[in-house]
Amino acid sequence: MNKPLSLIAVAFALTMGLSAGARAQSAPAASPAPAPAKMAPAPVVSPASPAVAPPAKTAQQSKMATCNKDAAGKKGDERKAFMKECLSAKKEVTAAAPAQQSKMKTCNADATGKKGDERKAFMKECLSK
Repeated sequence: MNKPLSLIAVAFALTMGLSAGARAQSAPAASPAPAPAKMAPAPVVSPASPAVAPPAKTAQQSKMATCNKDAAGKKGDERKAFMKECLSAKKEVTAAAPAQQSKMKTCNADATGKKGDERKAFMKECLSK
């Protein structure tokens, strides 16, 4: 739906710009006006190439896509209830994330004073435990 709207917007902008230029040229010159600047040629827009890059998906749009995939095969009230639950669910926090952060803090503290390759090797070994 965004593609047709953007094409219409580009066409409208080009039309308005061209009609404004035509009105300025056809108006009687009461006083000498500066020479009009040459307009750059309009970019060629075809349906095959989008005029504007689509914006990145928001978190809600990504969530909707995921829930839609998971709801495959469900119909009617069952689908409606599933989608409501899926879209309102908070992102699950795994226990691994806090543990990894804790491990990183401990290893960083233990690596104080080490630099370069020595620190890199120590951190790799420490975090893999």
